[in-house]
Amino acid sequence: MDKDVLIRMANSIGDFFEAMPDRDRAIADIADHIRKFWVPDMRREILDDLEAGHAKGLSEIVRVALTQYRSKLYPALTAHEARS
Repeated sequence: MDKDVLIRMANSIGDFFEAMPDRDRAIADIADHIRKFWVPDMRREILDDLEAGHAKGLSEIVRVALTQYRSKLYPALTAHEARS
């Protein structure tokens, strides 16, 4: 999927949850929403782009959510997947 589309989608989610008064809860809810509603390939792609520095358009709250909850958004590959 186009990285700009993923960034736009993630920022829309972030905009919604950023209005919450509890920032920590908002960050957790952003990550939870992405985990629940994005397929693993979409999550992997945005996380890889973030790690590589190619997700410059991400809002700060989304960047924090993706970084803080990375292991829950895209758990490590199983041994079988890593060999493939």
